[in-house]
Amino acid sequence: MTGRLAVVGAGLMGSGIAQVAAQAGWQVTLRDVDDAATSRGVRGIEASLAKFASKGTITQEDAAAALARISPTTDLDAVAEADIVIEAIFERLDIKQELFRQLDGVCKDGTILATNTSAIPITTIAAVTQRPESVVGTHFFSPVPMMKLCELVRGLKTTDETLQTARDFAENIGKTCIVVNRDIAGFVTTRLIAALVVEAVKLVESGVVSPEDLDTACKLGFGHAMGPLATTDLTGVDILAHAAHNIYTDTADPKFFPPELLQRMVAAGDLGRKSGRGFYSY
Repeated sequence: MTGRLAVVGAGLMGSGIAQVAAQAGWQVTLRDVDDAATSRGVRGIEASLAKFASKGTITQEDAAAALARISPTTDLDAVAEADIVIEAIFERLDIKQELFRQLDGVCKDGTILATNTSAIPITTIAAVTQRPESVVGTHFFSPVPMMKLCELVRGLKTTDETLQTARDFAENIGKTCIVVNRDIAGFVTTRLIAALVVEAVKLVESGVVSPEDLDTACKLGFGHAMGPLATTDLTGVDILAHAAHNIYTDTADPKFFPPELLQRMVAAGDLGRKSGRGFYSY
């Protein structure tokens, strides 16, 4: 299975999805709002492919071929003929809904409109389109070239055919899928990590334990490959804070309300690895 994929959003997630799809033989349009963003995305893909080639995971020829299949653009109309469009932009409902309104008008009939949201209900995003049956959640994990999981999320009106097409695509590019059959905020994985991160931050915030010892407890006590605070730094403190707040907004469940420390870190720009400082320094 190959075809034409469009990824809207050339950040870390979007460029990662574009890379693995191009490596699997898909023709990929990578769209963002300006040339600087698309250039950063392409440079990230080049660096990632070069790293894989240097380790012998792929050949230099395969790396060059994958890169050649990716076409960066700032023109949303360039996604019109895509078979699948994956949105990978900022985790805010109003921004996503506006994009899906535009995609609904631009994309051909039969195009699957997928969102990489980690917490916002799919039905809420799909509701602004005239094709809610063709909207599905495809939640990839960062870094996409390394992480094997793809969480497929069925909206209230997502058809079996849409879900199967999304699954075929994800498996074709090397992912293992789980299916979320009921469209709850946070789905499965984000709901679990958000609850764990919120409680972890509360324990650190109140002086019960250091970040280092908390992460050690989760690694050695529960067999986690990475502790929740190191995971937050890798994902982005702001991303986890937004995800937890989105779940709280939808559920009113206080266990998801972002602790004060998490909110202050976002305000201070301590966003984790991408800013050089979060719960740890980099």
